[in-house]
Amino acid sequence: MTLAARLRLNSLAGRLIAAAAVWTLFALVAGGLILSNAFRTSVQDDFDSELRSELDQLVAAAGHDPNGEILLDRQYLSVKYQPVYSGKYWEITSIGKAEKPLISRSLLDHSLVFADKEYLADRFVAGHGDGPDGQHLRILGRRIDFSIDATAKTDDSRGYMFYVAADMGDLTARIDSFNGTLFWSFAVLGLGLVAAVFLQVRIGLQPLRRVTLALHRIRDGSARRLDGRFPSEIEPLASELNSLIEHSAEVVGRARSYVSNLAHFLKTPLTVLASEAAAQPGPLADQVNRQVETMRRQVDHYLARARAAGALDVLGNRAAVAQALEDLARTLRRIHRDRPVAIDIVCPPNLAFRGERQDLEEMAGNLMDNACKWAASRVRVTARPGGAQFTLVVEDDGPGLTPDERAQVGERGERLDESVPGSGLGLAIVRDIAKLYGGALDLDASDLGGLATILTLPAIA
Repeated sequence: MTLAARLRLNSLAGRLIAAAAVWTLFALVAGGLILSNAFRTSVQDDFDSELRSELDQLVAAAGHDPNGEILLDRQYLSVKYQPVYSGKYWEITSIGKAEKPLISRSLLDHSLVFADKEYLADRFVAGHGDGPDGQHLRILGRRIDFSIDATAKTDDSRGYMFYVAADMGDLTARIDSFNGTLFWSFAVLGLGLVAAVFLQVRIGLQPLRRVTLALHRIRDGSARRLDGRFPSEIEPLASELNSLIEHSAEVVGRARSYVSNLAHFLKTPLTVLASEAAAQPGPLADQVNRQVETMRRQVDHYLARARAAGALDVLGNRAAVAQALEDLARTLRRIHRDRPVAIDIVCPPNLAFRGERQDLEEMAGNLMDNACKWAASRVRVTARPGGAQFTLVVEDDGPGLTPDERAQVGERGERLDESVPGSGLGLAIVRDIAKLYGGALDLDASDLGGLATILTLPAIA
């Protein structure tokens, strides 16, 4: 069985594995999003904390003269602000006066421009903007007011905005690296969980597969009941199946007993009628004999059908074809010992019929008996296996039948020659029993010169 067949959603295993896979995917995706968001928030908070620390350093390095002009002691600033476009920038802008802002050497001839801005407590402002060399910056600013000397003829204070900015490329790279690691880790974890569920389902459903194999053995005839120990959840099912099999066999046994009793009950009066008719010859006796013979033929016909139909309801029926054919050949050699008819049997020793031996003997016996009656000196019986079915070919070297005669006998079961003893219902009985088993009966010409009857029946593969 292929993996795709095992995972079909109309199976318990497929449904359990599919449900586990869906919930595992949902849980891993939700967990991954939560972890990714938590990592992103943590890294951004650390990034902002570092920027705020650098902003405090910038403010600490700044002083003012009596007029409120900025005096910046650059030795207290990080060397990261020296290389051009280094990704670390600062800027000091005067509030209310159109003065050229002070910028870090790393900015060169650029300035910090917000693309989005958010005002925070304590005169802080935060946002993002585009920096030099295509950089995406995180910008943090704070307003600082410097008091000036009262003797100066100016305002009491001067306000400035202090900004620091940093390239978010490293931050984005860290987040992307974490998300990539998280994705592959969760992917491997998800596959591992699905594989574990698959193994769990396979192991958990193993008892059901054992029940299936046990039923297959019963159907093939190699067992008569479900044997072995099963888990407590499966044990009631196994017990009920065994009870059902035993009940079916008991019912069929009783039905066969009734059929047998009916056969004896009917045949005894018929024998009496035939004896009385034979003791008093005449037209009435001849008519009675004809009707008695017709009744016997019909009784044999329908009793055979009833017996075969009952056998179909019993699990585990199995019959060895070779042994049955050899037994029939020995019996027919004794019956036709006054005629030099050779019966050749060609059959694989391990070929088995999926049904009752009595039904196989009924069908094969009728065909072989007819062949012996019409054969000149030879009858050949060949069994050919073919997977779920096998073909039984019975041939003779007798006069055979024309195509029209074969159609007449095969379709309507009519007798073409009353001189040969028999009821004339042999082929009809064979055809009816074969149909009950899903088989068929065909007539053809034999290379021996006579008739070939081809019987197709179910086999145990």
